[in-house]
Amino acid sequence: MTVMDAPPVAAGRFARASFAGSASEYFGIWIVNVLLTILTLGIYSAWAKVRRKRYFYGNTFILDRAFEYHAKGSQILIGRLIVIGALIVINVLGIIHPLFTLVTWLAIVIGLPWLIKRSLRFNARVTSYRNVRFDFVGSTGGAFVAVTLGGMVAFLSLGILAPLASRWLWRYILNNLRYGDRAFGTDPRLGALYRVWLLPALLFGLGAVVVGMFIATAIAMERNPGGPGDGFTVFAVLMPYLIFLALGLAGLIYRIGVRNVVLSAALLDRRHELLSDAPRLRYAWIAISNFIVTVLTFGLMRPWAAVRMARFMNEHTGIRINGDPGEVISRIEASGSAVSAEYVDMEGFDFGF
Repeated sequence: MTVMDAPPVAAGRFARASFAGSASEYFGIWIVNVLLTILTLGIYSAWAKVRRKRYFYGNTFILDRAFEYHAKGSQILIGRLIVIGALIVINVLGIIHPLFTLVTWLAIVIGLPWLIKRSLRFNARVTSYRNVRFDFVGSTGGAFVAVTLGGMVAFLSLGILAPLASRWLWRYILNNLRYGDRAFGTDPRLGALYRVWLLPALLFGLGAVVVGMFIATAIAMERNPGGPGDGFTVFAVLMPYLIFLALGLAGLIYRIGVRNVVLSAALLDRRHELLSDAPRLRYAWIAISNFIVTVLTFGLMRPWAAVRMARFMNEHTGIRINGDPGEVISRIEASGSAVSAEYVDMEGFDFGF
C-alpha cells in the first residue's frame, strides 16, 4: 500500500508520519551534490542543501500529504557569505589590536541569538504543508535566554540543570512556531525531563569515573620504575574511544528523550496533540550504527543512513486531530492561505544557525 493509498485516519486517533523515499533514489541526488560541491569549491553546497531538503520534505507524509521546502540556493549562499565575511572581519580586528578581540567576542554573544532567531524564522517560512506556510515569531531576547543563557546554565552546572535549559530552548522554539495563523505550544514538565536525563547522566558519570581511574593509574605507574604493563597500554589506547562512545551514547539518549517529552506535551491550535515515542536505545543504535557504516564505507553509505534515520523518526512521530480531520484541515487551509501569501517575499537569508 502506498502513502497516497493509505486509509483516512479516524477522529481521535494519532496519524503517524511516514517516509516514502529510498536509499537508491537519494543516492543519485547525494552523489551529484557531492561532485558539484567539489567542482565548485563548495559554492554549490547551498543548492545541494536545497535539493537535499526538498527530497526529504517531499517524501515526508502525514495525513496523506507531504511537506514542501521553498528556499533558494542563492538565499543560503548569501547568508553563508555574510557569516564568513563577519568572521574574517572579527579575526582581522583581533590581529590589529587585542582589545578588539574582547569587543568582537561580546558582539558574537549579542549577535548569535539574533542569527539563531533569523535562521529559525527563515526555515519556518520556507516550509509548507498543504500550501500553508509555517512561521516563527520568536524574539532575539527569547533566543538569548533559551540558547546563550540556557547553554551557560547547563555548562556551569556540569549538566545538572541541562533539563531546565532544554525546557527553555524547546519552549522558545515551539511556543513561537505557527502553522498559518494557528499556534503551536508546549509546556513539558520538568520532572519528565529529569526522568529522561537520569540514564544519560549515569553514563556520563561512569565515563568520568573511568577517566579518574585512568589518571590515578597513570600517576601510580609513573612512580613505578617498571613502567606500565601491556594491559595498561592497550587500555590507554582504547580509553579515548570508550569515552567518546559513552558520551556520544549519553547525548543521543538524552536528545531523543527530550524530543519525546517535549513533542508529546505539544499542541497545535490548543487542541490537536502531537506525539513522539521513539525508543531511546533503538534510536541510539541506529545513530551509532549509521555512523560506523558511513565511516567504514568512506561516506558512500551516507544516503542509506540518512533515509534509515528519516524513516525511523517519521514512524515515531504523529498528530491527533481532535474533530473531523477533513473539516479541521480544510479550515486551517482556508485561513492559512491568506497568511502564506504574505511570506513569499519575506524569507530573507539562511545564516545556517
